[in-house]
Amino acid sequence: MINATLDTFAVPRIVTEHRSDGTLLLRSAEQLDEYAPTMVHAFREEADRHPDRVLAARRDGERWQTLSWGQARRDADALAQAFLDRELGPERPVMVLSGNSLEHLAVMLGAFTAGTPVLPISPSYSLASRDHQRIRAIARLCRPGLVFADDGDAYADALNAVAEVIPADVVIATGSRTGAERLADMMAMVPTETIEQTVSALRSDSVAKVLFTSGSTGEPKGVITTHRMLCSNQQALAQIWPFLRHEPPVLVDWLPWSHSFGGSHNLGQLLVFGGTLYIDEGKPMPGHFGTTVDALRAIAPTAYFNVPAGYALLAPVLESDPEFAEHFFSRLRFMLYAAAALPESLWARLKRVSEQSGHEIPLTAAWGTTETGPGATSAHFASAACGCIGVPLPGVTLKLVPSSSKLEVRVSGPNITPGYYRNEATTTAVFDEEGFYRPGDAARLVDPADPNRGLMFDGRLSEDFKLTTGTWVHVGAVRTALLSASAGILTNAVIAGSDRDFVAALGWVNDDEAQRACDRTERVSLTDPRLRQLLAESLASVNISAGAAGSVRRLLLLDEPPQIDAGEITDKGYINARAVLDRRAAAVDLLYDEPLAAEVITGP
Repeated sequence: MINATLDTFAVPRIVTEHRSDGTLLLRSAEQLDEYAPTMVHAFREEADRHPDRVLAARRDGERWQTLSWGQARRDADALAQAFLDRELGPERPVMVLSGNSLEHLAVMLGAFTAGTPVLPISPSYSLASRDHQRIRAIARLCRPGLVFADDGDAYADALNAVAEVIPADVVIATGSRTGAERLADMMAMVPTETIEQTVSALRSDSVAKVLFTSGSTGEPKGVITTHRMLCSNQQALAQIWPFLRHEPPVLVDWLPWSHSFGGSHNLGQLLVFGGTLYIDEGKPMPGHFGTTVDALRAIAPTAYFNVPAGYALLAPVLESDPEFAEHFFSRLRFMLYAAAALPESLWARLKRVSEQSGHEIPLTAAWGTTETGPGATSAHFASAACGCIGVPLPGVTLKLVPSSSKLEVRVSGPNITPGYYRNEATTTAVFDEEGFYRPGDAARLVDPADPNRGLMFDGRLSEDFKLTTGTWVHVGAVRTALLSASAGILTNAVIAGSDRDFVAALGWVNDDEAQRACDRTERVSLTDPRLRQLLAESLASVNISAGAAGSVRRLLLLDEPPQIDAGEITDKGYINARAVLDRRAAAVDLLYDEPLAAEVITGP
């Protein structure tokens, strides 16, 4: 059996400080080493070392279209000159309406080089939205001086929405747009000495980009992301994953650059450690995941990053195709999930299939937010249990503050945002009296006697509620238990019960898993007796050892998928529970109606 853990993880050494009020401080005994002043400096250093190495590649039919490090450096300098000539800068940022692409990467690097903040906007706001209200709001707040769109035709409605708010130069890579400039023409610009002067003036506190939060806990806010945040985060990764110093990462990644997981954590690794990114144009949803599998069949990654929804789709493919599994795991250091809880049944399946392929691949987790750059903790040890989010990264201090029956997590370090773009009131509200950022999450120690064993994520404080009995319901744990018990049949669920007598849930079905479980060859109806029986058994499994706070008495399946315009879901598949419960209040009422509605599935 191949052991991927050798040289992969640094041994955690965590020190603690106990305060008289019950507050606990945690930090790594490892000091954060020196890091590059900006991502521009890190990128240029790697480009000079290996100009011919592939930086990024995108599938073009049966072949990969590639961008070398040297060409990326030349494109970035040319675009930076074009941006400076148009007087772009901190007050006139570059808005990017694009998915992950070679052109998007070039524009981002050009903006970094010009000292111009980038506003990477979720493609869902442009392509899936019908009203484009979020794009208008972002344009009104940030007032971009230039808007880049990959395709002038595909993004026409989004470009029109921006134009309604503010006049801005428009640049497109393909398609057509009256008055728009061509990206290829900008890349033909000849850089002047102004570029080097601009780079020399960049500082760690210069703004690299403004990332708009996914809206999973409320309306999107513009998180100021500095070069210090990005570079310190990558240095911390180098110290917990020592292999990065001598093994340039090779990633196959779909995670959108409009979010911090894909755009800061993963893309940042490539830029700092000289790696290669194969852009996966798939998505973790039925009908789109085949593209992901095709990319992974072509390229074996050295590390793999995904959200639980992606792993839920990957697991059955690995289980059914041993040859693919052997290829996928062949040079993998670890699999990492973040941003949402992974059901324990899925965790066990992934561990099992890796072992059956002749490899021993750790499945690990991390925790952080857009405001933390994004990394704050990581489980950089192979023994981490499912749900363990690990220990603080070097340079990060966690403060665990008693809050009701839980411990609220607060964070400080060089990775923390200075605040929200042009939103002083919200900025002030998220920092405590000592300057610790308050994301609203809770955590608990795996072993209070040994902090090196890490923390377990303990849910979002804002999601928890009380039943009419006064009993607190910890929503994160209940939701994860339900999804795990369903063995993949449920793709997502929202827990209801605030000021009610018992806990119930709304859920969405994974059509492929439902067909397999029900032994059907066609899509399974939500009223199918076999499906209802299996989910009733899932409720029984959850409830058998749970008290009132952990039991799910009723379940209603939803046919309409969560809607992005209504703020119910993000393009990474994260559910905004509050938006779902508010918008679908009638469905929630149905869960509690007496006599019981025929559509509702019940447990013991």
